[in-house]
Amino acid sequence: MTSTRSTDHSTPPESPSHAPSRAVRGLLSVVIPCHNEQEVIEATHARLAEVLPRSGMDFEVLYVDDGSRDQTLARLEAIAARDARVQVIELARNFGQQAAMSAGLAAAHGDAIVITDADLQDPPEVILEMVRRWQDGVDVAYGRRRSRDGETRFKLLTASLFHRMFARLVPYPMPVDTGDFKLIDRAVADAVVALPEKRRYLRSLVPWAGFRHEPVWYDRHARLAGQTKYSPWKLLKLAADALILSSDAPVRLTWVATAGLALVGGAAAAVATGSWWMSAAGTGREPTIAAITAVACLVGAVQTAAVAVVGEYVVRGYRESQGRPTWVVRRTIGGGRAAARPSAKAA
Repeated sequence: MTSTRSTDHSTPPESPSHAPSRAVRGLLSVVIPCHNEQEVIEATHARLAEVLPRSGMDFEVLYVDDGSRDQTLARLEAIAARDARVQVIELARNFGQQAAMSAGLAAAHGDAIVITDADLQDPPEVILEMVRRWQDGVDVAYGRRRSRDGETRFKLLTASLFHRMFARLVPYPMPVDTGDFKLIDRAVADAVVALPEKRRYLRSLVPWAGFRHEPVWYDRHARLAGQTKYSPWKLLKLAADALILSSDAPVRLTWVATAGLALVGGAAAAVATGSWWMSAAGTGREPTIAAITAVACLVGAVQTAAVAVVGEYVVRGYRESQGRPTWVVRRTIGGGRAAARPSAKAA
């Protein structure tokens, strides 16, 4: 598969080309969060089992069941029973995709770790190119989407705009047109897992850690089966978490709004004063109630927005201070351990 190096301003800078190459052999871990994926999980594992041996590395596959309510967990248990390279991590409830991926990172033993979804939208064959980049010394080989089948124009447009806005707001380089599909070196995984924060957004935490990044371009496929787990509301919530957890810009923007409001208020005051003088001289009309109401509503809207933004940071700060774990593991299945034994491990 051919790949093109990105020149986008938001792409994390690459280290010098003399970075040392890594050993060809080693352990490759593949982390896959799962939530109600019964229609596709068997096909996903069959595809991985066919592709991963071609990497030339030993490998393990970690499926993290994030509170599935269908037959996903039962099918994962059956896969683990017949494939010793599979480990299933069953979470105690649905903690969300970011928590499930973080749980997989914490449990992975690989020298390199791949994060991918269970729906086969991200072709497993791309992992082979990621491994080659890693063996050449790249610390993070992230999938960058050349095209996205099965997506509406509205979703493509809004996703593109958000990625570019987000890249400009965070205080460190961020790749655009990318998701969670990436390969990261053991050192990067250790750095991210060691972070103390509970609310996590891995798409920004991995670039924050630094190291050497390179894109691997690919065409994203439509889902093989099933439905997306992200409703418009969940996507909006994810976007809010991404901005607030990764950037101070939303709070700083309230100062920009305040400055803009001051200019509008000053102009409105000047117009009202001129109208009053002209009315007193009998050559104009008195300022209308509508104009005064408009200015008052504008003031109230900006003040309310500022309080809401600050409130979002306060709530997230409170959640962090509670110190609750990001996820709780109910049990671990397979992976060379005693089958289906209970586990008290928490993040």
